[in-house]
Amino acid sequence: MSDVISGADAPLTEAKSSFDASRIAEVKAWLVSQFAGKDVPDFEYNSRSIAHLHNFATVSQAKTQAAGIIANDFRQKAVEYHSQAARIREILENVGLAQEGLPMNVVASAHVLANVANLLNIRDTELSSFLVAMGDISLRKIGVEEKRAKVQKESKILLDYTRKAIARLTYLKRTLAQLEDDVAPCEAQMENWKTNLAIMVSKERQYLQQYSNYKAILNRVGYTPEISHGVLVEMAEHRKELEKKTKPILDTLRSYQDLPPGNYIFNKPDQ
Repeated sequence: MSDVISGADAPLTEAKSSFDASRIAEVKAWLVSQFAGKDVPDFEYNSRSIAHLHNFATVSQAKTQAAGIIANDFRQKAVEYHSQAARIREILENVGLAQEGLPMNVVASAHVLANVANLLNIRDTELSSFLVAMGDISLRKIGVEEKRAKVQKESKILLDYTRKAIARLTYLKRTLAQLEDDVAPCEAQMENWKTNLAIMVSKERQYLQQYSNYKAILNRVGYTPEISHGVLVEMAEHRKELEKKTKPILDTLRSYQDLPPGNYIFNKPDQ
């Protein structure tokens, strides 16, 4: 069974090695073309480096091919422009409008028109081409002005936010400094409150103890919560009536106390 598997893996290994060899050959050829006759630095041709270099080579060749196509197009256009310029020069010379025979101001104006046409990216100096190019520039200008106005508006909003943030930061710093200054007085006040709280807790215990003592005294004298205010009022009125009834007797007894002592108290009886 193992012989069958090894026999099946052999073609795959050979195909992979041949594929790696072809990629290495492509990479080496690309490096030689890039260094243009100079000595190619030594590279460690492993699977990772070959993969990266092969990707670079593929991208570089694609870009080189695209650049070649564009360059050929530019060369073809340059040939067309040169031939067209030669025909126009021949026509101008035939009608007597060669550059050598024109005044300096006309030549300068022609150069200015040509430079403006190049700046506007137009192929001729026809009025219609200039108008189209100027219209395009005007549209671009309007777009740029709109973007500029939008950016200025956003910048103004951001500047306003920044100013508000700076003002807020200044206020917070001032508040923080004030709070830091208030830390020491607040700590002293908290210590005072802690002391007062301890005193109040002690007073609470004292008052609770006094309450318990008074409650025990009331229990000993027979006070019960059932004694209402009305009963106390009746007892007070009864006491007033008793005092009113006993007042004449008390007055009489007090009058006896004011009398001088009698002789019979101090004289001894006869023997």
